[in-house]
Amino acid sequence: MSEDFRGKLPYQGALLGLLAALASGLLALGHELTREPIETQRREELRQSLAQVIPAANHDNDLLADALELTGPDGQPRQVYRAFLGATPTGAAYKVTGYGYAGAIEIVMGVDAQGRLLGVRVLAHKETPGLGDKIEAQRDPWITRFSGLSLGDPPESEWAVKKDGGRFDQFTGATITPRGVVKAIKEGLQWFEANRAALTAAKG
Repeated sequence: MSEDFRGKLPYQGALLGLLAALASGLLALGHELTREPIETQRREELRQSLAQVIPAANHDNDLLADALELTGPDGQPRQVYRAFLGATPTGAAYKVTGYGYAGAIEIVMGVDAQGRLLGVRVLAHKETPGLGDKIEAQRDPWITRFSGLSLGDPPESEWAVKKDGGRFDQFTGATITPRGVVKAIKEGLQWFEANRAALTAAKG
């Protein structure tokens, strides 16, 4: 093959096309090889998060296997993981989103069939280290104090931080973060009440 031919545009285009096809094939192969391990890890992380807000004594079913999709307050699908003892519903867990100083705060909350909180945990956030990160259970017990509460206890009007006339403590130097979390939990409880029939229906 002559040097002149190699320098021509059709040859160069074909070579680039071959390299692009090879790269795409390798990427597709890599994705396929890692897809199952990534999905397995994701499900295990979700299972561990649910275990923190739905105590083992409250269910004898696989929470991930008894998922239900409902419409969230934003109109988007919300995945709900229902807890059962036999065919009797004992609670449900689902994610809610609060907004703090640095943006969205992803929260998972578990609620029993009577509308009481079984547990609340923060899954992800970008709040300021040393201030806003006190919403993490491993850094401060603040988030664990919601367990056992409901819209009636305290009254719905008191579901706010103390600075806003509510019952819940804020952090020194960081009011916006706990305010966002309390608001998200309150809205999550309100959503539970609005969808109680579906969330507490017996297993079919």
